[in-house]
Amino acid sequence: MGTTVSHITRRARYGSTAAVLIAATGVVFPLAASGDNGEQLLRIDHFVRVPHQDYSWMGYLAGAGFDVFSMDTTGYGRSTRPLVMNDPCNLSAAQQATFIPRLLAAPCAPSYPHQLTTIASDWHDINAAVDYVRALRHVDRVSLGAWSLGGPRSAGYAAQHPEKIQKLVLLAPAYNRNAAAAPPVLPANGLPMNTQSRTEFNANWDRQVGCPGQYDRAVSDAVWSEMLASDPVGATWGTGVRRAPQTTTWGWNQAVVARTQTPTLVVAGVHDKQVSPDRVRELYEDLGSSQKVFVDLGCSSHNAMWETNHTLLFQASLEWLAQGTVNGSKEGILHVGY
Repeated sequence: MGTTVSHITRRARYGSTAAVLIAATGVVFPLAASGDNGEQLLRIDHFVRVPHQDYSWMGYLAGAGFDVFSMDTTGYGRSTRPLVMNDPCNLSAAQQATFIPRLLAAPCAPSYPHQLTTIASDWHDINAAVDYVRALRHVDRVSLGAWSLGGPRSAGYAAQHPEKIQKLVLLAPAYNRNAAAAPPVLPANGLPMNTQSRTEFNANWDRQVGCPGQYDRAVSDAVWSEMLASDPVGATWGTGVRRAPQTTTWGWNQAVVARTQTPTLVVAGVHDKQVSPDRVRELYEDLGSSQKVFVDLGCSSHNAMWETNHTLLFQASLEWLAQGTVNGSKEGILHVGY
């Protein structure tokens, strides 16, 4: 298995050394930024680099002076997809049915009846990227950003390695106060992967629209094109799908979060129906850090970085990474975009 890292750079503005950002997939997006104090931001999710107008989160931060890297964890984007992901028999019966008869002649039993990756394997991938950037840029610490399931990935990693992490930026983090502290028997029973079609992608987004003009269909077209380009095998299945591994998670719970002292920005779109804003607020309440901000982002869904209010999100993340504040505040709840 392997992890892909790519790079964007601009003239650094923060300190004498290059500001660095890392982004990785798996609904995660780390960022890395460095200045005279050695600060770095690591981001996990390559879909923050959308080539449409000003919707590239990576491009925004690069334009502000960050040296930007992106990474894909195993099974996502342009990183290694284990061979079992090439077998459509490893999908659920309902998803198999959508590929009959073009890809499958009939329903079939999975060749690997287990979840494919674990939160620990994701932490291993992130650690490899963090150490790579730390060595490349000669810094001690990076900052991490994450989206959705990227919350347990990036913030869970930060809880284990606070000596390597400067700040956290978390959009719609999938937090569960009562998550198990220890892993189940591994590999966990289940299916190794899932797929998403363009129709499913559109329907999932549209059910989260709560205000006029919340997003531009041209942006969703650009995002979907990037998803298919990152998965050349999935692009040939039916009308084209994006494939993702099923991940076994544990460990990022209330006890762990309460011990976290890393300065943390958390953001929730008010119309998010995938990760409830209430869960994000619980994370904010549970965080042990005295430097923490919760941004309640109006007219936004789970896909806030691809919607009309995306610049408000980008601006908040930039201020947090550069100054440790949002709208001048280093602690508190802010309502933005209403």
